[in-house]
Amino acid sequence: MKKLRTTFTSLITALLLTGCQKDIPMVSLGIDSQYRIDRMKSLILHPEFTGKRYTWNMKDRNGNDSLVTTDRDFIFVGITPGEYYLRLNIINEQNPVEHNVHITVEEENIAYSRYITKVYEYCPAPGQFINTIPPYETGNSAEDMREKAENSIKGTNDILVSLGGYGGYITFGFDHTVANVPGKKDFKILANAFYAEANPNPDAPESGGSCEPGIVMVSIDLNQNGLPDDEWYELAGSEYYKPETRHNYQITYHKPSPDKIPTPEEGTPITDNTYIQWETNSGEIGYISKNAYHFQDYYPKWIQEDNLTFTGTKLNNNAVDESGGKGSFYVLYAYDWGYVDNHPNDKEDKISFDIDWAVDREGNPVYLPGVDFIRVYTGVNQQCGWLGETSTEISRAEDLHVKDITNFTPNP
Repeated sequence: MKKLRTTFTSLITALLLTGCQKDIPMVSLGIDSQYRIDRMKSLILHPEFTGKRYTWNMKDRNGNDSLVTTDRDFIFVGITPGEYYLRLNIINEQNPVEHNVHITVEEENIAYSRYITKVYEYCPAPGQFINTIPPYETGNSAEDMREKAENSIKGTNDILVSLGGYGGYITFGFDHTVANVPGKKDFKILANAFYAEANPNPDAPESGGSCEPGIVMVSIDLNQNGLPDDEWYELAGSEYYKPETRHNYQITYHKPSPDKIPTPEEGTPITDNTYIQWETNSGEIGYISKNAYHFQDYYPKWIQEDNLTFTGTKLNNNAVDESGGKGSFYVLYAYDWGYVDNHPNDKEDKISFDIDWAVDREGNPVYLPGVDFIRVYTGVNQQCGWLGETSTEISRAEDLHVKDITNFTPNP
């Protein structure tokens, strides 16, 4: 597979207007005139020459120019093979620049996978399934657990990974850039949400059961180093702009002392209702309880630090105690769209995501031509009696624009 060129050699001549005009210095634009790349690989074009304004135009199939962005940087992702022609204009009173770029997009030599190929980070919050899915073994490091999470969800493995309570996350990617195709959902994420057949709420007969919504973040590899260390953008789901949704929410979990004395709730499966204390940046204090169904430590055992802090958007609680306050029948209602582990896997439209939903930290929509990294984190902070904390799980992700070749049979 061809490497995306990261060294730019083109030079342009810039006139430095001085009183005597002694020399004409050479200034590197930082962009070549021609590129040859595989499809669905991001190409970052960054002009080193500064100006008051920037315009990038691309020719359509009829040879007509259309403005694609006025940002300084242009991120190009070619979905289909072909020839693409760009024109950059840098508007500057003294040294205006016009530069043409010809990009040849080719079919990849090795077919891309539709499925996850890499897990970059596995950073769960405390929870009743932590240290069991995936299983922790004595001496395992953070890298060992990352690898176990990767082996669970890459390809078609479909083994659940738990993210624990609010904020716990996993970061993964594919062997290509997931393209933002206009008018279509771009990827889907599978989990283990289900609707309850015995849901007692007649107003929502198919929207409640075990729905543990996780929030999705996306990022593009602007610095081209292959690591998820660039700007992150949230995919704004159905709850993002609602007043009960809290942004810039921060929670800190405290590791329990090994000699902590449990405080059980008599007559219930809860063996310690003050097991792991947490506090938020708004002064709230609460606990993740321990129950009789899960005996292991709930705090990630490979984490040496005594505190774990997560920051993000917190969705309103979606669990309702429909046992009349007895705590014996909780129904977790699904939000409409835009969250992981929120609808059953057979509801494909509901478990699929559009990169066009991306917003920046202030909630402003942003356009991304594709993404290289995807992050999912548990989006609610709630304790549901004997059910325990709400924790998002994930089992697989798929690029909806890449064909599934695992079961492909060629024509004879």
